[in-house]
Amino acid sequence: MAVTMKGKHLIDLHRWTTEEIEEVLKTAETLKLEKKRGQEHPILKGKTLAMIFQKPSTRTRVSFEVGMYQLGGYALYLGPNDLQLRRGETIADTARVISRYCDGIMARVFSHNDILDLAQNATVPVINGLSDLFHPTQVLADLLTIMEKKGHLKGIKLAFVGDGNNMANSLMFGGAKVGMHVVVASPKEYFPREDIVSVAKADAKLAGGSIAVVEDPVEAVRDADVIYTDVWASMGQEAEAERRRKAFKSYQVNSNLVKLAKPDAIIMHCLPAHRGEEITSEVIDSPQSVVFDEAENRLHAHKAILSLLL
Repeated sequence: MAVTMKGKHLIDLHRWTTEEIEEVLKTAETLKLEKKRGQEHPILKGKTLAMIFQKPSTRTRVSFEVGMYQLGGYALYLGPNDLQLRRGETIADTARVISRYCDGIMARVFSHNDILDLAQNATVPVINGLSDLFHPTQVLADLLTIMEKKGHLKGIKLAFVGDGNNMANSLMFGGAKVGMHVVVASPKEYFPREDIVSVAKADAKLAGGSIAVVEDPVEAVRDADVIYTDVWASMGQEAEAERRRKAFKSYQVNSNLVKLAKPDAIIMHCLPAHRGEEITSEVIDSPQSVVFDEAENRLHAHKAILSLLL
């Protein structure tokens, strides 16, 4: 029986069940196949998505906007200068007003509290398109990509090498729910938050997976099925960039590190990539890299999210 998800928020993947995540992945597979066949699917005809962007975006904006169009709906872009937030209107009031006009809200914000405020006050589904703590829509696309390349998710070892950031947090939450073994390798001062790791470990135990955080990237990558990395300094952390480059110098995903993983390991990156920093061009352009398949799957995963929630 299909899982009913109409009206749900997507704040983080801990709040979703394994069955709900699997429903998104199955729906994404179907929509992707239909798209490749040239089959139209106007599931959301007449529906509108408000897209709130506090920070710039390539993949998130394009995939949600194109996704709504392909589903027969309309996506309304609301940039930093398009709302009254700069003039003191609260997030709560903004959520209440937009809920009267639109069928859903997707928001890409700096503070995760803004997502929580939107969800608490909106009467339509709120989708976290990225916050400082989580990036769940990216991870659903990642899980879709891993499933396509490996045939399954349960038991897969994923090594995340780099900053214990919103991507590390979301990969732990998503991986835990589907029974993966996720190992995060990061300098101690950049470890993911303990409370997030603890929640992910509890979820992983229930699903037959595991979560670990280590300092040694070699330990993390050894026998991994998937190697994942992200930029060392995220948007808003530009002032820390030089300090972070020094701290993460030994965490670069290069050919020497990749050799320690399984021979058929795949390489992933949520993009944009700083080539020559967290990953080398040799690796990101190698046959093992699935980075651009992963980017494409943002479209299909986001369409699945929209079609199920709206």
